[in-house]
Amino acid sequence: MYLSCLDLEGVLVPEIWLCVAERMGIDELRVTTRDISDYDQLMRHRISVLGDKGLRLSEIQHVIDEMAPLSGAVEFLSWLRHRSQVIVLSDTFYQFAGPLMRQLGWPTLFCNQLLVDDAGRIEGYRLRQTDQKRQVVKALHDLNFKIVAAGDSYNDTSMLDEADFGILFRPPDGVIRQFPQFPVSRDYEQLRVAFENAAVELEAQH
Repeated sequence: MYLSCLDLEGVLVPEIWLCVAERMGIDELRVTTRDISDYDQLMRHRISVLGDKGLRLSEIQHVIDEMAPLSGAVEFLSWLRHRSQVIVLSDTFYQFAGPLMRQLGWPTLFCNQLLVDDAGRIEGYRLRQTDQKRQVVKALHDLNFKIVAAGDSYNDTSMLDEADFGILFRPPDGVIRQFPQFPVSRDYEQLRVAFENAAVELEAQH
């Protein structure tokens, strides 16, 4: 039996911080893990920008409330959940993810926690676990599950490497060049085929 592990942003939903940047006109928030692979460096930058702009968590949540999954994501996720159990592994935060999880049918989500002061300002964050995506896959392997994983960016590659089959979904060219060992899917139909091929290969190994 295999489990599917999916990244959230860039695979099922748009990049939350990019949507916030566009909606609020804050260019400094446009950088993502596609641009800065060091997650702590990236988050310290984001929190600094929010502080400089005086933005509160509630204002960001308002933007997220108006977001929707990527076109075709709901259908793909429904298709996949009929074929395997699915866990979404994300570097986002529980305070951000709720509205999007609802639209996706509440798949299991492992992510992180924001630290918010009494005035609603984001002052820090707490990782559930360092390199948590890879660690989750490793723990599932210890439970004798086979894992097929899909992600789109630098911060997903350790998860893809740990999985039995790792798939890149709409990655930037730099990620493709740096990690040529992972097959690339450009749309959800190709991603379905990639998961089907992985399932066939796993079955053949038994």
